[in-house]
Amino acid sequence: MPRQSAQVAERIGPARRGPCIPMANLRDRCPECTRRLVISRFDATFRLPDRSERLCFAVPGGLCEDCHQLYIDPELIDVLDLRRARCVFAIESDLVLQEQAWSSAD
Repeated sequence: MPRQSAQVAERIGPARRGPCIPMANLRDRCPECTRRLVISRFDATFRLPDRSERLCFAVPGGLCEDCHQLYIDPELIDVLDLRRARCVFAIESDLVLQEQAWSSAD
């Protein structure tokens, strides 16, 4: 089993659970491949055990571009009641992209 850093938010899905720290302290590297994470807000779809899906918007997290894993603060996972869910789709939130566009236009 790959070594898991105790200083990274947990990966969504049934494959991995473990110790973590708040998102504000999320490292900028993936614990699996050590590539840089895209730290942003993401619109994501989570599949629940009953096969239904839940959409969540502007979720703060870190996405590994290489491993395609989304790391989210475990406290937020609990608040959103996603402990048993699996992230099946995530994309950077349009809100983030709009903010970037507005700030570059100034």
